[in-house]
Amino acid sequence: MTIAHPKQFLRDLYNTAVDAVSAQKCLPAFLPAPPKGRTLVIGAGKGAAAMAKVVEQHWQGELSGLVVTRYGHGADCQRIEVVEAAHPVPDEAGRQAAGRILQMVHGLTEDDLVLCLISGGGSALLALPAEGITLEQKQAINKALLKSGAAISEMNCVRKHLSAIKGGRLGLACAPARVVTLLISDVPGDEPGIIASGPTLPDDTTCEQALAILRKYDIAVPANIEQHLSSGIGETPKSSDPRFQKHEHHIIATAQHALDAAAAKARAAGLAAYILSDGIEGEARDVGIVHAALAKQIADKGQPFSKPCVVLSGGETTVTVRGSGRGGRNAEFLLSLAVTLDGHPGIYALACDTDGIDGSEDNAGAVYAPDSAARAAAQGLRPKNLLENNDGYGFFNALDDLIVSGPTRTNVNDFRAMLIL
Repeated sequence: MTIAHPKQFLRDLYNTAVDAVSAQKCLPAFLPAPPKGRTLVIGAGKGAAAMAKVVEQHWQGELSGLVVTRYGHGADCQRIEVVEAAHPVPDEAGRQAAGRILQMVHGLTEDDLVLCLISGGGSALLALPAEGITLEQKQAINKALLKSGAAISEMNCVRKHLSAIKGGRLGLACAPARVVTLLISDVPGDEPGIIASGPTLPDDTTCEQALAILRKYDIAVPANIEQHLSSGIGETPKSSDPRFQKHEHHIIATAQHALDAAAAKARAAGLAAYILSDGIEGEARDVGIVHAALAKQIADKGQPFSKPCVVLSGGETTVTVRGSGRGGRNAEFLLSLAVTLDGHPGIYALACDTDGIDGSEDNAGAVYAPDSAARAAAQGLRPKNLLENNDGYGFFNALDDLIVSGPTRTNVNDFRAMLIL
């Protein structure tokens, strides 16, 4: 079969995937019944404002609260205040918003309900350092972790143990109110306590593990932080704590939901569709090499799948930054794939972040086609050199193949699709 516009077809798959995990589609079914007392809505993440707006649209009764989201990711809420702050490195606006949320939950009663709306990005946006630790220190550690190639679970382990609000501390501060947490998952494996560093969920990681992660990536920390972790002062509340017994949480959207929706759209177009995994991690350039090898095996030998087909994957790759170029993990993945494929016929690919922002850039990701290598050569571009400089953005920008969606106000992490014809 033929696909008239392969690159547009891949863009349509991405749009379908994002729409499937929007708050509008996923949240209403998980709303609890209104309580006897107050309903307080709190939350953080790139999707927090959109989630809050859906709550307002569907909630019967009194409602108030505050959520914090990334700059440019707000929504027009009437009863729930929306504060915008910085991501991926926290700023003062996020610190102040976190402090206000912590104050809001004090003094609640057993008749009250706290509805906590959490999505990816909440770790940076809900930044309230533990006593004795400055925001500047947390910013420096955050930057070092982002450049180190650490997995999201590792970064969030460290963040929890340097925080006054993450790792379940916010949940315990809500006592004795009932707490219901609704989560859009951006972490491989969909572990609830890792999403946005689990502010309302218990945490069974330890200060010792946080220290080990910092040492693993050779990240130097000030003496006060070393003491904070080594002494155990920064320990988080654990799942054995009876104060969590009346709390509940629901994961309302995941990478698997997005991949399933894209697969269904591809099949409706008459293509076979295969999902490799919803939880792929590792260096983006290494994942790109493996995906390219699989695509060539399908194209040339019909193994393990017959063409034409679509191959999908999700998860969260990482980039160990060594160069000075622009580009997030999806651009890095796709440039690595482009280098490996080197114009191999019949293979198209797309890689985008479902939140619409690839790392800290203005694009969601990019799209690759068999003629990408030739078009790059015509402009004097050397893909291998650009990859070594971590400049996937520069490569695909020159080809006019960046995908700029703007904020999607949801986040289930990376979405990758390969079309083999």
